[in-house]
Amino acid sequence: MNLAELHRKLIAAARATPPDDRVPYAFEKRIMARLTGRSPLDAAALWGRALLRAAVLCLAFMVFLALGSLFLPSNNPDTLLSQDVEQTLFAAVDNPNDPAGDNR
Repeated sequence: MNLAELHRKLIAAARATPPDDRVPYAFEKRIMARLTGRSPLDAAALWGRALLRAAVLCLAFMVFLALGSLFLPSNNPDTLLSQDVEQTLFAAVDNPNDPAGDNR
């Protein structure tokens, strides 16, 4: 169905319906009480809540990785995880054959 035609039909139906003069008791007061009872949206609280959830997730992931590195067997018992991490981080710096890392 065409949206313009649907819009026209809905507006015509709304105009054909007579308005009701009856209003529930204390309707205005209830509406105003709801409007004043709501607090404004606090962006800092939303960010704080999201960052707290992210921090908890990161902490859980860190504990999972720490326990995994502690209890899972290593292929080479002579090396430590810290040595593996250090070798991986400095691999690009220590590679003499890399033309991109050549500082002349």
